[in-house]
Amino acid sequence: MAEEESMELISFGIVASAGQARSLAMEAIAQAREGDIEAARKTLEESREVGLQAHDEQTKLLSREASGDHVPVDVLLVHSQDHLMTSMLCQDLAEEIITLYERVAAK
Repeated sequence: MAEEESMELISFGIVASAGQARSLAMEAIAQAREGDIEAARKTLEESREVGLQAHDEQTKLLSREASGDHVPVDVLLVHSQDHLMTSMLCQDLAEEIITLYERVAAK
């Protein structure tokens, strides 16, 4: 039972960190749209820092699995991985969108 609770906490932690990272990336896009490129880049960096927390948890799980300690996969863990992947994609796209807003503003 403790193993299940631990995996639940890890999964919820990944969801929370990844969700915050995604929200910050979207906020960065909004700041760029308003013309505040400096704030957008700062917010995107904050998004990446928060996202690292989720990525670190995922890496711990991968290391456990690689060392022979099987990690049980359930719907909640899969859900958390979806959130992490989506937040990382959002950050990459935010970087491109911020750059585009910056270029448009310079013309």
